[in-house]
Amino acid sequence: MRLSNKLLSAACLILISLLSGCTATLNSGLHSGALPPSGSFTADNGIQFNVQPLTLATLPPKQIVRPINDLSRLIKMSARTDYRIAQGDVLSIILVGYPDITSAGTSGYPVDQQGFIQFPLIGRIKASGVSVPQFTANLRGQLQRYLKYSDPQVKITDYRGNKFFIDGEVNKPGEFSIADAPVSLYSAISMAGGASPTGDSNNIVLNRKGVNYNIGLQSLRQMGSSANQIYLQDGDSIHVNSQSRNKVYVLGEFGKVEPVPILEQGISLAQVLGESRGLDSRTANAAKIYVVRDNPNSQYTNIYYVDMQAITSFALANRFEMQANDIVYVDPTGLTRWNRVISSLLPSTSAVRSLSSL
Repeated sequence: MRLSNKLLSAACLILISLLSGCTATLNSGLHSGALPPSGSFTADNGIQFNVQPLTLATLPPKQIVRPINDLSRLIKMSARTDYRIAQGDVLSIILVGYPDITSAGTSGYPVDQQGFIQFPLIGRIKASGVSVPQFTANLRGQLQRYLKYSDPQVKITDYRGNKFFIDGEVNKPGEFSIADAPVSLYSAISMAGGASPTGDSNNIVLNRKGVNYNIGLQSLRQMGSSANQIYLQDGDSIHVNSQSRNKVYVLGEFGKVEPVPILEQGISLAQVLGESRGLDSRTANAAKIYVVRDNPNSQYTNIYYVDMQAITSFALANRFEMQANDIVYVDPTGLTRWNRVISSLLPSTSAVRSLSSL
């Protein structure tokens, strides 16, 4: 009898401790907490928030990409120009009517590190830094001192001097030569096999002489420009970032909880809901869908919320343009949270009943 009472007392203590933790368990996990309906407040972590319901009046304006001075200057500096012979290029030179003179140069005339080639009769002649027509005219002028009919035919057979580099999320990263036809940024990405499935063509970094230029193909179009207007120069490097740097994060009661990439054309809140397979009809509280938008350069972190129980809210959600690192959260219903508490308690209370029956 004494042993049975002890077991019963122990069971009661376990049950009391479990029930006393009911309030903490009820509020465990993610939940929106006691947010004000609107206005500013400071959270316990010290961050200041601005809460506002999503309406046509509070809808953030669509982001308009304005020309960035550095990017505008880059486009102006990247005008299409004629190819200039570079160190390392190999030239083919034929003298019509004097095949014996150029017979020794059947393998071509390489441009050395000082920018010169060695040619019969005249010796060293400067080649780098000028176009093929300019070099041809200079060569013709010097040969006229030795030949009556000097008519050199010059072309580049091997482009080894001007190069660019591309890496990141492209199918064929590596080093590429810039031939006689100018290479635009768009052409460069195509030469590398295009962006990979995980590549973000609206998040490209071009490094030129130690200066980084952040470029997006969609952003350029919004500026009225194009990647075909940016021509590469020798030594340029291109890095195509991953889409992982440009995602919206969803938490809470969704059909699928995983990051949603922001594609080149952008994405709206309605599209994020669709990509996440909508709200979980069994558990989600559709009355308030939260969007948390943090901006380290601003004093406040914005929290928008919208009631998706009203069909008219879908138009607002479709106009709400998401930004990188936005967080969309859906609270569970009160009944859902209570059911989860009960589910977590049931195994423990069953154990208590087993102890009591001893």
